Amino acid sequence: MATFNDIQLLRINYLRGPSVWTYRPILEVWLDLGDLEDWPSDKIPGLNERLTAWLPALIEHHCGVGERGGFIQRLEGGTWMGHVLEHVVIELLNLAGMPAEFGQTREISRRGVYRMVFRCPEEDVARTALTWGHQLLMAAINDQPFDVKPAIQAIKTSINDRYLGPSTGCIVDAASERRIPHIRLNDGNLVQLGYGAAQRRIWTAESDQTSAIAEGIAQDKDFTKRLLSACGVPVPDGRVVANADEAWQVAQDIGLPVTVKPSDGNHARGVTLELSGEAEIKAAFALAEPEGSEVIVERFIEGTEHRLLVVGGKVVAACRGETVSVAGNGKSTLRDLVDVV
Repeated sequence: MATFNDIQLLRINYLRGPSVWTYRPILEVWLDLGDLEDWPSDKIPGLNERLTAWLPALIEHHCGVGERGGFIQRLEGGTWMGHVLEHVVIELLNLAGMPAEFGQTREISRRGVYRMVFRCPEEDVARTALTWGHQLLMAAINDQPFDVKPAIQAIKTSINDRYLGPSTGCIVDAASERRIPHIRLNDGNLVQLGYGAAQRRIWTAESDQTSAIAEGIAQDKDFTKRLLSACGVPVPDGRVVANADEAWQVAQDIGLPVTVKPSDGNHARGVTLELSGEAEIKAAFALAEPEGSEVIVERFIEGTEHRLLVVGGKVVAACRGETVSVAGNGKSTLRDLVDVV
């Protein structure tokens, strides 16, 4: 059997907004098939069998036929490698947990050169899937071994590295349900919803309409408590402390048990709950101090933590926090026990 040269990837563009293809983000790839232009899928011995053995779910791809098994029909009838690569990449994304749902391949005026696109909300993930899909297809063409599992794992890792935080992810999911397109603007959680004059930007649970003054106040827990107390809202008794000895003294003054936490931290970093002993309170101060500009000691309030999402002055969602714990077994380390959970 003849050995074919690699399909050349001439140009790769990530199109974040509306394009001639779709209004969703896509990766556009210009391909040069080279000698493979004269070798459609039905002319390469064993190609279709290898592809379907490695990617059995290709049977679910309807393709232009519009029915289950449509792409397999195209393979058996003879289709070109740009089209095959499109479906291989889409299936790898499906297996990694990020369904592509859209792809097209079109020939241009230059012989053997095609424009292939597939939908993917994250550029890094799309490029990773393309790299592995390209390798898989060339292995299938040249009857070489290929292990699909590392390919899927690499794409999953790329997805996890680019995953939005829980607050941002929920908002983006809600936007997608309403067919509002989104564009991720950085490696963090800055996201644009919509296009043009109607666009809005969010960052975690904040929007471009969030008051900077309100945000600044909310970041200072002690100041926030004082303002709430002045409005008649019950708040736990507590004070800012300068050192571990003062933390223990304040804890005795306000009553045990207490909570020790940074005054302007987030994500519960440096927070220790339900403390009653001098040694543990001083240790908690040392844990909280690097996480914020000041440390607060507060009376511990028994109860369940809830987070509320307010949009347009109305509570639209709520979630209840849960405390995770592990029990020692006399063998495993704490990290091992946490990994099991």
